[in-house]
Amino acid sequence: MTARLIVFGLGYSGTVAARAAAARGAHVTVVTRDPGSAAAEALRAEGLAVASFDAPPVGEATHLLATAAPAEGGEPVLAAHREAIAAARGLRWIGYLSTTGVYGDRGGAWVEETSTPAPGQPRSQRRLAAERAWEEVAARADAPVDLIRLSGIYGPGRSAIDEVREGTARRVIKPGHAFSRIHVEDIAGLVAAAMARPPGVPVRVLHGADDEPAASADVVAEAARLLGAKPPPAIAFEAARANMSLMALSFWSENRKVANGLTKAATGWSLRYPTYREGLKAILSGKA
Repeated sequence: MTARLIVFGLGYSGTVAARAAAARGAHVTVVTRDPGSAAAEALRAEGLAVASFDAPPVGEATHLLATAAPAEGGEPVLAAHREAIAAARGLRWIGYLSTTGVYGDRGGAWVEETSTPAPGQPRSQRRLAAERAWEEVAARADAPVDLIRLSGIYGPGRSAIDEVREGTARRVIKPGHAFSRIHVEDIAGLVAAAMARPPGVPVRVLHGADDEPAASADVVAEAARLLGAKPPPAIAFEAARANMSLMALSFWSENRKVANGLTKAATGWSLRYPTYREGLKAILSGKA
């Protein structure tokens, strides 16, 4: 049976996942609040269907991927369509793109898929609440739910390569601090792997993270090397923080490494870009 995937959200990750699923032969419908946008028209031109958020064809779907961030009022997809999703008898799998921010600060320690969430930031607390809402749907629906917790997302147009080219990159040094990250194409690959091997339990936690957490400064230095450019001067975190946005400061206030072993074992997922080195090289070459 051809998978009929509904993707809620026309954002960076959702768009790439939708296109990748369509390329694998799935019938894909992207649901957006602005079905007349240029981005929506581009997907239609590629053969994907586009539906209004007000009337998504949930009853026709076999698979559903929700990508929108929660708002102050809660998880937007469930706020509008909870009953329709819970009642959809054709659904075989539901995926929710969440964040590893739900683990909060771990002082540089590893978190696994079995680790207990402890969000410290309001946006991460909202994410965890959204996860709980999807868990409630899993208890009522016939379809299992994968909570796909993503690390820092990068890819074409959103990478250290772009920042070095634009002159906005900063090589901030904070000893002992590392970020986990994930290339957007590997998010699409994880969604595909999860769809192909749905969980045998109502709720499963998966980690979208590559194999090597790394210091932000190392990633910037590698981007500069690939471009043949001089790396930006090193700046101590304590000096750099004065010019950081509140959002940036919140990211730097947490330090954790994200493991992915259980996710790989459960889904058979393999990373196209196992570290930032392969990912940046592909972005530079135009292949990613």
